[in-house]
Amino acid sequence: MKRAEILDTAKEYVTQDRQATHGKPEDTFGLIAAYWSAHLDTNISAVDVCAMMGLLKLARAKQNPANSDNWIDLAGYSACAAELAE
Repeated sequence: MKRAEILDTAKEYVTQDRQATHGKPEDTFGLIAAYWSAHLDTNISAVDVCAMMGLLKLARAKQNPANSDNWIDLAGYSACAAELAE
């Protein structure tokens, strides 16, 4: 999948109601806050942002681990982090 296709898919995903798939947003935000709090013991870099967005995808995957979109997005954030770290 090319970058533009990924972005087009992301645009499609964010314009649809996904609560049924991922659970209540306030529950997810609480979990993200815990992960981010644990993660933020250092300065934030672009690579850290990718890592934290990956944590967001892990929080969503906790609600529905069978949803492959979360794992695809996590792989995408990991690829971006690897590219930025070079």
